[in-house]
Parts: sequence; structure tokens; C-alpha cells
Amino acid sequence: MFPYHARMAELWSINKKRPLSESELIELEHCMALNAKHCWTLARLQNESLLASMTEDTEWQHETCARLEELQITGKVTYGDAR
Repeated sequence: MFPYHARMAELWSINKKRPLSESELIELEHCMALNAKHCWTLARLQNESLLASMTEDTEWQHETCARLEELQITGKVTYGDAR
């Protein structure tokens, strides 16, 4: 779990007890934006992995799996030579 996931859960819990303040709403929006970016990156990499598998491109499959692991551990992905 990344910090923005924990904070998003915390803000959701706070909102169950009382309305969020303006600054909390802004913070929630930022957390949601980071979460959406993470989800789209994950989906893209999963699709790339599927394509690599379907085309039997082992090198691409390994690169994609490494990027998926990097995303899981660090929350971001670095790209060398993009395809």
C-alpha cells in the first residue's frame, strides 16, 4: 500500500463521521488522482504483458514483468528505450 492509499482510506473514514474540510477535499482529490494514474499504469502494463505473451516476445515479456514489479514496489515505472 502506498501513502496516498492510506490517506484516502483515512479521509473516507473521517467523512463517515463528519463532512470533510476544504483542504481535506483537495487532499482527497490529489490522492484519487494518484490512484487513478497508478491504476492506468497498471492496466497498460498488464495489457503489454498480455500482448508480449500472445506474440511470444519473451524479451518484451520480461521487460514488462520487471516494470510491473517496479510499479508494485515503488509505485512508479522508469522507461529506458520505449517500444
